[in-house]
Amino acid sequence: MHQGTSGLNMPKDPKSYWIDSTNIPSYPPLEQDMEVEVAVIGGGITGITTAHLLAKEGFQVALFESTRLMNGTTGHTTAKVTAQHELIYDELISHFGEDGAKLYYEANMEAAHFIEDYIQQHQIDCDYRKEDAYVFATKEVDRQKLEKEAKAYEKLGIEGGFVDDIPLHVQTVGAIVMKNQAQFHPLQYLVHLVRSMEEKGVQIFENTVAMGMEQGDPLIIRMRNNTKVKAKYVVSASHFPFHDGKGYFARLFPNRSYVLAVRPGVPFPGGMYITAGKPARSFRSVNINGEEMLMVIGDNHKTGQGIPEKDHYEALEQEAINTFQAKEILYKWSAQDLITPDKVPYIGRISQTQPNMFLATGFRKWGMAHGTLSGFIIRDLMMERENKYENLYTPSRFKADPSLKKIIKENVNVAGQLIGGKLELPDKEIKDIQNGEGAAVSIKGKRAGAYKTPEGKLYVVDTTCTHMGCEVNWNSGETTWDCPCHGSRFSYDGQVIEGPADEPLAMIDHENIDYTS
Repeated sequence: MHQGTSGLNMPKDPKSYWIDSTNIPSYPPLEQDMEVEVAVIGGGITGITTAHLLAKEGFQVALFESTRLMNGTTGHTTAKVTAQHELIYDELISHFGEDGAKLYYEANMEAAHFIEDYIQQHQIDCDYRKEDAYVFATKEVDRQKLEKEAKAYEKLGIEGGFVDDIPLHVQTVGAIVMKNQAQFHPLQYLVHLVRSMEEKGVQIFENTVAMGMEQGDPLIIRMRNNTKVKAKYVVSASHFPFHDGKGYFARLFPNRSYVLAVRPGVPFPGGMYITAGKPARSFRSVNINGEEMLMVIGDNHKTGQGIPEKDHYEALEQEAINTFQAKEILYKWSAQDLITPDKVPYIGRISQTQPNMFLATGFRKWGMAHGTLSGFIIRDLMMERENKYENLYTPSRFKADPSLKKIIKENVNVAGQLIGGKLELPDKEIKDIQNGEGAAVSIKGKRAGAYKTPEGKLYVVDTTCTHMGCEVNWNSGETTWDCPCHGSRFSYDGQVIEGPADEPLAMIDHENIDYTS
């Protein structure tokens, strides 16, 4: 623990409550070549749900996870099961029409009902609760956005609408409510799905990193440990696609956000809340060891860019104290999400020329419903059944507005980060790095990255991202190296945590550097 800016003890290291409170089964890595009907790459809610549904239909399925099951975005979610994805429906109507916007709502509600029905059918103890979801405004300019969204709700027949007041004790100028949404403990739910799919014959392998794929019949997946998997069908459920022959890295924009689990000093009235304006804030209750605690969420930003990451945690700490008189911080963690140009995920066949390769990504922080929906769509496509959501979510879609403008804007930002990172020469040297500190340093006129553990062990890496050559930046909140271009993340010793990079940062032998030459 260390003391935050407001006097509360901030946990020293990030740790997700969901992961910390769940006994997740472990599985061996793949150690020899194998052949399977369906290979699912990714062990979060998307991969697990898809594998479960396919096995239920009689497919022979194997699931491969690069680290541990549920250890990625799924294990660091805010775990809201909702179709209220901030203010989205007015925007969807303008880009996809009323029919498209209604399909988006229906798709997410269908996924939410699947989760609810499965929990009730199997009596899973996962703190599942029905809650109303609110987007609220504290500024008059944001009220106008809420009124537009309320009209969209009315057009689409969504249960809810504009309200002047909310149960939460904050000053607002209005809100929009969506009735009968839900929250839960996602990993307790998923552990049951994992056991169920194992009973149906699904093979599971952890610490097995997919590096690429060879086209053919069957498809051949190459793993980092040189094993190969032959499969008739392949599902990429790994956040960034592990096989990116279509340039998805340029159409997926990484974004980080932060979570504190706190002991509030005032009663929480129930409900799930998110702000309409900036700074982004979201609140929901969570049961920890039988006590009602509170999750304070927000401060999202582009990965690898902006203020030091520890400052985001401190901003949430201040919010928790000011709004809820927080007495204690129990957990802190963060999550990375991918956003598509039009804010609708990519779910379906990766392209028409690769009909047996499927993709699910770009959930924009709303992965509980969309990860579940992915299983429905991919199952139906694989079985050549009609799915009414296929065209809305197809990865091969391209809407000139807003997609083209967004892609150009984001890739101008990437170019700026690429060039700016190459021109920057840090003013720190290795000798300046203190215990527990990480920073970009200058070594003989070249940029490198150094981190010294609290015990004094020094790690030095080449800061050139192995994906496309941008310069990674130090993430003080997570003790990682984060790429500001496409969101790749590396541990302090250079190992890949999140793609699209699939190779580690090069280690630098700092002890044998000749500074005289």
